[in-house]
Amino acid sequence: MKKIEAIIKPFKLDEVKNSLSQIGIQGLTVYEAKGFGRQKGHTELYRGAEYVVDFLPKVKIEIIIDDNLLEAALECIEQSAKTGRIGDGKIFVSSIDQAIRIRTGEKGNDAI
Repeated sequence: MKKIEAIIKPFKLDEVKNSLSQIGIQGLTVYEAKGFGRQKGHTELYRGAEYVVDFLPKVKIEIIIDDNLLEAALECIEQSAKTGRIGDGKIFVSSIDQAIRIRTGEKGNDAI
């Protein structure tokens, strides 16, 4: 099993979710996040005063999937989250040793 963590722009969430559901991924977890990378934030003007916005709004998606869906899921996320501009986000993949569904006690791939 693999865990995919993707940090994307908030307005791309629905597009990514719909793309993943088309390949059969049933569940995902979403977090509201703030951060910056190469963008380094930006400057805004509010009531005549200029201030720096260091942390930009982002969305973090976590998905646990079977190994055989990994490449399709990565392609879906990459294609649907891409705008071609700086700040599109990042995708991280890690291995999951065990998963257990609390309600039924199912383990491994059956739990996801």
